[in-house]
Amino acid sequence: MPGRYRYSRWDGSQRGFEFDADDLLGELTDDLIEHGDVSAAMRRLMNDGLRDRNGEQLAGLRELLDRLRKARQERLDRYDLGGVYDEIARELDDIVDEERHAIDNSLSEARAAAERTGDSRRADIAADSAAERMLRLDLLPEDLAGKVNGLQQYDFTSPQAEGRFEALMDRLRQQLANQMFEQVAGSMQQMTPESIARMKDMLADLNEMLERRQRGEDPGFEEFMAKHGDFFPENPKDLDELLETMARRMAAMQAMLNSMTPEQRAQLQQLSEQLLGDMDLQWQMEQLGSNLRSMMPQMGWGSSYEFGGDDPLGMGEAVETMAELGDLAQLEGLMRGVTSPTALAEADMDKVRNLLGDDAARSLDKLSKLSRQLAEAGLIEQTEQGLRLTPHGMRTIGSNALRDLFSNLTKDQIGQHQVPQTGMGHERSGESKPYEYGDPFRLDLQRTIRNALVRRGQEGRAAGLPVRLQPDDFEIEETEHLSRASTVLMLDLSMSMPMEGRFVPAKKVAMALHSLISTQFPRDYLGVVVFSETARVIRPQQIPEASWDYVYGTNMHHGFTLARNLLGRQHGTKQIIMVTDGEPTAHITPDGDVFFRYPPVAETVEATLREVVRCTRAGIRINTFMLGTSQSLKGFVERITEINRGRAFFTTPENLGDYVLVDFIANRRQQSSRRRAS
Repeated sequence: MPGRYRYSRWDGSQRGFEFDADDLLGELTDDLIEHGDVSAAMRRLMNDGLRDRNGEQLAGLRELLDRLRKARQERLDRYDLGGVYDEIARELDDIVDEERHAIDNSLSEARAAAERTGDSRRADIAADSAAERMLRLDLLPEDLAGKVNGLQQYDFTSPQAEGRFEALMDRLRQQLANQMFEQVAGSMQQMTPESIARMKDMLADLNEMLERRQRGEDPGFEEFMAKHGDFFPENPKDLDELLETMARRMAAMQAMLNSMTPEQRAQLQQLSEQLLGDMDLQWQMEQLGSNLRSMMPQMGWGSSYEFGGDDPLGMGEAVETMAELGDLAQLEGLMRGVTSPTALAEADMDKVRNLLGDDAARSLDKLSKLSRQLAEAGLIEQTEQGLRLTPHGMRTIGSNALRDLFSNLTKDQIGQHQVPQTGMGHERSGESKPYEYGDPFRLDLQRTIRNALVRRGQEGRAAGLPVRLQPDDFEIEETEHLSRASTVLMLDLSMSMPMEGRFVPAKKVAMALHSLISTQFPRDYLGVVVFSETARVIRPQQIPEASWDYVYGTNMHHGFTLARNLLGRQHGTKQIIMVTDGEPTAHITPDGDVFFRYPPVAETVEATLREVVRCTRAGIRINTFMLGTSQSLKGFVERITEINRGRAFFTTPENLGDYVLVDFIANRRQQSSRRRAS
């Protein structure tokens, strides 16, 4: 059954105009034309971003890096790292206050009981005990580690205060352990001596596994996970993923320590020793940290940050924030060092989404697929020298250039290229004509039968079979002879071309001519000669890679010589199209040396004009497109035109392409017209 389609009004939410490979190459066209380096053009596109057909802006790396810096600064301006201690200190103070309140209540109850029983000794004992406990609380050290150690040795009066203290200690132990294992708190509800012993065994096995890998042995990852997998509910697929997760946490903890004052750092380290209280466990943790530092130095172990906000961070929040800052630093390093879009695929898009938002993740994901998108479309390929345009990419670039150049022409101008004359030959023109005596009998059967049916109707007879033909019904196909044209494009690569903004339009013309000839006139020949201090021949496929030469000199003499040699091996109509912006300032001497002088001297001008004479004698027409307007330049080009009988155009970079292509197509059809007439 035929497909059925439903249409609805566009409300702005639908998508369907995503950027495709041709659009992407269109964005790169001018850059490729100017520099000829696919990799460099891709890097510039990655940096600048682009807008898709939905009108949606795809953020480039420059914008994403700016967002990243702002995200980091927002965290630094918001938080206060001193909150790591404030939270613990406030809770310890609350526990001590609760214990003091319990002591007071206990003393009041003892005194009340003594009054009822008349036992004053009981009241005195209670008072002495309460005074002793209050004194011990008064003498608790001010630093956290000392206060924790004092309370660990203290016999609480209040069961509630004691429970809160044990819960706090357990939570802090879990937070300290979380510097390595993100899910320890979930897998170990209480940091009991047994659980600490299990953690110590796991760390020992992990360090042993790393040592086996460093010796080149099988580390035994599967056996390790079978024994200790409950420590890692995220279920890492291999040892590298496991180590990266652990290194991220430990590096975040180290960054937090680095960001503290020496006094804060000493307090946290002492607190860690008090809480874990197992020398072997601490040694295993230090050993693991050392191994991870040597294996993953890129994790930013030496990073430190200056917080200037007022929002206090608890220890768990501080580690998480440090981990986020570390991820931002890693992402920044990746984006700054990227040389090709494929390298961006290494970014964890989930982390990018959490750190910078959905738009940034979507932009980075699309940027990472740019080169793959072009490669899958057959527009570029990876070679030993880097990314290169494929032949299909070359044709597409040429088509883009052709489209851009013809987009400025009006319908009336394009209409001027039509040639009304018809003739005989071997190539169909798409037109037909009534048969005349002497024409080749290439019958257009469809039109001939139609003519017979129309005639029959005009005669008042009913249509039917058989259809009877008469000589006046015959209509034949028009044909045209093919005339082969040979063209050499001479393109000026001297320094003045880019300095005046003339190089890109001129090169765009070269690529457009190549596209035009290869697609519409495939039997024609196109040669390319580029010239500056000297001239050289390049293949048309090399046009995108051609760039201006960092030398002085405009050696038309050498360019005409090479162009004449190229055309000497061709047949048919021959022409040179020269695009330049200056007079000749260099030529090749009889000894083969390069002579350069600016301003131009008579010797160089005469050598160039002698080569123009040789081209003229060889039947080569020279059409010159000058991008300069000086009087001396105009005079020189007029001398070329006088000798060669070619044409000269004084134009600007903006309309250069229109003149060249209109003139080329006009010449091409004039040649066909002359062949028909003959």
